[in-house]
Amino acid sequence: MHDHAPAAGGIRSAGHRRLLAISLTLTGTIMVVQIVGAVFTGSLALLADAAHMFTDASALVIALIAAAVAARPADDRRTFGYQRAEVFGALINAIILILLSGWVGVEAIGRLLDPGETEVAGGLMLVVAAIGLVANAISLWLLSHAQRTSINVRGAYLEVMGDLIGSAMVIVAAVVIVTTGWMPADAIASLLIAVMIIPRAIALLREVFSVLSESAPKGTAVSDIRTHLLGYDGVVGVHDVHVWQLTRGAPVFSAHVSVAPSWLADGRSTTLLSDMQACLAEHFDVAHSTFQIEPAEQSDCEPHHA
Repeated sequence: MHDHAPAAGGIRSAGHRRLLAISLTLTGTIMVVQIVGAVFTGSLALLADAAHMFTDASALVIALIAAAVAARPADDRRTFGYQRAEVFGALINAIILILLSGWVGVEAIGRLLDPGETEVAGGLMLVVAAIGLVANAISLWLLSHAQRTSINVRGAYLEVMGDLIGSAMVIVAAVVIVTTGWMPADAIASLLIAVMIIPRAIALLREVFSVLSESAPKGTAVSDIRTHLLGYDGVVGVHDVHVWQLTRGAPVFSAHVSVAPSWLADGRSTTLLSDMQACLAEHFDVAHSTFQIEPAEQSDCEPHHA
């Protein structure tokens, strides 16, 4: 008997591109405001945040292109379709994050070691950073649900989250400058933004490599799936089990299922196949599953890999 709750999650929705487009509009607008603000205030932290926003804008464009490509139907050459395009989009985003953090870090350390006569207009810096904080919060809210099921949207979400935290750091630096006049606060905020980017970029890269190496999706217990399949009447063995994902939210499953000879003779294997596929789709969120049903005596003669 298979009475268990459905798994959480799902395949990407058609609204992801619309959310990405809205976030791109917000990001692009605030990026221009921050660049202008950085010029007039002399703030490296504000310029670093603007550069991060520029990277986010580029990443969102990449995400939109990748999402559009991923929506194309499968053909005879790309039999799984173009969903893996999202993974490559996420890979590009991660690389951009790493390059950006390196540039910001070098600039921040340089200003700390040689501050010169740098003056930062803390008041205007504070206003611009506050505008960026509000815009990033809106973008983050828009992407919060979709990022759970799309690795590509996840990349954009992480970058917007970084911008939100970065804007908060710029606000703190601006307050310090306004209240105390201590200019190094600007460079320190820039350095913190750079340090903050690295762990998120590495986490995204790890997920990309997990997909490309065809590892089982995070949270998928292959042993649980095998146990459920063995619970069906007539099933005596499950082997050569493989679970991977085309992209986040698009798992694929295949397995050899050994059944009692009587079930094959009675023609009940078709019903069994439909039941097992429905089980994976409804309870394990695996919409694409392939089973090779074989008599038990045949599987005894085959090497079992999993």
